[in-house]
Amino acid sequence: MQKYLVLYLAPAAAMQAMMDSKPEDMQAVMDAWKAWSDRCGDALVEMSPLSPGGRITASGSSSNEMGVVTYSVLQAEDMAAAQALLADHPHLGIAGCGIEVYGTMSLPWQ
Repeated sequence: MQKYLVLYLAPAAAMQAMMDSKPEDMQAVMDAWKAWSDRCGDALVEMSPLSPGGRITASGSSSNEMGVVTYSVLQAEDMAAAQALLADHPHLGIAGCGIEVYGTMSLPWQ
């Protein structure tokens, strides 16, 4: 089994719309995420929302218009299996949002 880092991206406008939504609408979104995580079972190793962040380069730092709002770590046989776990993720139903998936690799000293 390999681990996959999953990044959930959302534009600032989508995050603001979520914050401005009715409590019952926000709860429905959270319930959908919970149902997805339950379907993943042991394949979902870790998941957490993130506070606002930004990009750091040699010339300084800046905020991102399309921010990473949550991350998770999945465990799967291969990239296709990891992507299959995300195929019906509720985050994909939010306008302008997306998901990126990266396989992890071992470092020589680990």
